[in-house]
Amino acid sequence: MSNAKILVVLPTLGERLDSLAETLSAVDAQRADVDLTLIVVMPTGAVAARELVAGFAAVIVDDPKEGISAAINCGLAARTDEEFYAWIGDDDLFRAGGLLTLRGLLGEHPGAVLAYGGCEYIDPAGNVLAVSNAGVLAKFLLPWGPDLIPHPGTMIRLDALEAIGGFDVTLKYAMDLDAFLKLRAHGSFVCTRTAVSAFRWHPDSLTVANRLNSSRESESVKTRHLVPLLRPISPLWNYPIRWASSFAARRVSAQAR
Repeated sequence: MSNAKILVVLPTLGERLDSLAETLSAVDAQRADVDLTLIVVMPTGAVAARELVAGFAAVIVDDPKEGISAAINCGLAARTDEEFYAWIGDDDLFRAGGLLTLRGLLGEHPGAVLAYGGCEYIDPAGNVLAVSNAGVLAKFLLPWGPDLIPHPGTMIRLDALEAIGGFDVTLKYAMDLDAFLKLRAHGSFVCTRTAVSAFRWHPDSLTVANRLNSSRESESVKTRHLVPLLRPISPLWNYPIRWASSFAARRVSAQAR
């Protein structure tokens, strides 16, 4: 278990070469601590990005052009002997020792299916704007509150992820939330408040630029995972949480400008 291999999936359109290069370097730096396979899912026409990725010992998988969830699932399908899954966006970063920390948590807790850590929010220049490190509170809030488990700061047992069918391809923003909620039936979650990753906050990030649509999809996902008795009254907490999330997002965006 201590040497278990990690499958890192990086979906990209290949349009942000500078940030992609930084992300690839951050992934490559993790190899000093852990054994990993980097899968980059990208369009066939992203020639410059493919040339860049070729220098980082990555496996390139063609993007099926059916959305981000389908792209991640294609990366998962490239699994060979890896035991764990970690995701990274093409403008996000792993912090030094991040993957080692998460793998260590899962190694210490055989019954756990997901480990997560803190996530820094950084501006386009890499300056830290805020830190999300809710710890155990994040799991408590997951079914009805804001999703404080950052996708780029998680590690999941691949067998459990395959058991839930991977990521729902009908979802564009909340596919990770949906997967986390499903994974609860397969084992426990473990966490650390130490920052293991960084999410780059800029206007064209999918969830930042589409905050309202992201909130609505998240609410729909959480509602369908509730017991039927609670579903009709879910707006009682969904709307206040949407407002609070929007307020927090506006404050971080203001700092990022």
